[in-house]
Amino acid sequence: MEPKVKSETKTSQHQFKYLDLVTVAFTVVLILSNFASSSKIIDWGISIGGIPLAFDAGTVFFPFAYIFGDILTEVYGYNRTRRVIWIGFGALIFTFLMFWLIRILPGEATWQATVGQGAFDAVLSGISFGGIVLASVLGYLFGSFANSVIMAALKKVTAGKHLWLRTIGSTIIGEFLDSAIFIAIASLTGVFPWELFWSLTLTNYIFKVAIEALFTPVTYWVTGKLKKAEGVDIISDLTDLNPLSF
Repeated sequence: MEPKVKSETKTSQHQFKYLDLVTVAFTVVLILSNFASSSKIIDWGISIGGIPLAFDAGTVFFPFAYIFGDILTEVYGYNRTRRVIWIGFGALIFTFLMFWLIRILPGEATWQATVGQGAFDAVLSGISFGGIVLASVLGYLFGSFANSVIMAALKKVTAGKHLWLRTIGSTIIGEFLDSAIFIAIASLTGVFPWELFWSLTLTNYIFKVAIEALFTPVTYWVTGKLKKAEGVDIISDLTDLNPLSF
């Protein structure tokens, strides 16, 4: 059965089959990307204009959070995506608080001798306090909301056509805001050394946008399947773009 094109307000009572699964997938990828960001910086060994293409390991995960964000907005509309973004925010804050608690709790003697607090702090303390927490939260909120608003607006303007334009166009803006804010705050607070600022920013941005572009056929396939399964194709009303609503 072909999905029916409906405005967002006309689907307020619609029972969605897979929204919860997409929400969980989005949140899991978001949390894993923050673990990876604090654990390792990867270097491809190549440069652009003398700037090494090094990037934090979270860059491997995070483009998929934007792909899920595109799928959410395309299939379920801006209002429901806004709610999922805030659910992801809550999951991030909970993760940060729990790892802060783990960090300050006393370690067992054998663990201290074989692993040690220093090893824990070197790898995981970044997701428990300080700059990377602030950088992650602000970059995520600004980037995710920009991505979703642009996706929803372009869908309305194009009457649901040209999905590739929406996914790539929204990513160009959303990923730029996310990468620039994240790297700038993380560098200002000492999480990343300043000498890596341009390298990390450039590589994060290129890699994330490239992944989004390469996965466009997959996004087409997934959104098509979900629209048929849910029985609707939602075009957001754009009457309430306030990101602070839930």
